Amino acid sequence: MITYVSGKLVEKNPSYVVIETGGIGYFIHISLQTYSQLGNNENCKLFTYFSVKEDSQTLYGFKDTTERELFKQLISVSGVGTNTARMMLSSMTSSELVSSIASSNVTSITSIKGIGAKTAQRIILDLKDKILKTTDADSNNSALINNTIKNEALSALVVLGFDKKAAEKAIDTILLKEPSITDLEVLIKKSLKSF
Repeated sequence: MITYVSGKLVEKNPSYVVIETGGIGYFIHISLQTYSQLGNNENCKLFTYFSVKEDSQTLYGFKDTTERELFKQLISVSGVGTNTARMMLSSMTSSELVSSIASSNVTSITSIKGIGAKTAQRIILDLKDKILKTTDADSNNSALINNTIKNEALSALVVLGFDKKAAEKAIDTILLKEPSITDLEVLIKKSLKSF
């Protein structure tokens, strides 16, 4: 619903920021990773994830789309909620976390406060294949960006009326041939030509 918030940084704390835009102040929960990257700029832009539950509506902010994509993957794991995912992203950088999951490093993941061995194993079991499909040891961040572009391209093709499985196959084929594609528009155009 809300993809990013850009405006004046009114308040900054290690766990949240308030950004004013259009006369409205948005209270946005952040990780320490994002906090350390914000600096003291008066104007800032955060990519967001809007979480809606029975009893709350919460906005989470990230300095880049890589961190947001990893956050979304983490909360897709059973037993990992938004607060746990934020704690994980506060304890490790995105690339460290991706590397720990890809290498099945349970010890590294359990070193994060609140993460036990069972949860760490579930995270590895659920996310390792997804991460290995889109990454190798040298390009963790570009792989997550690639995964985000892939998901956005797939959504666009489905909205245009293409079959989801056929669209996914077309996108995968293109990304296999040209893994360096980082432009969403280019990926969609190439996918359309393959139908």
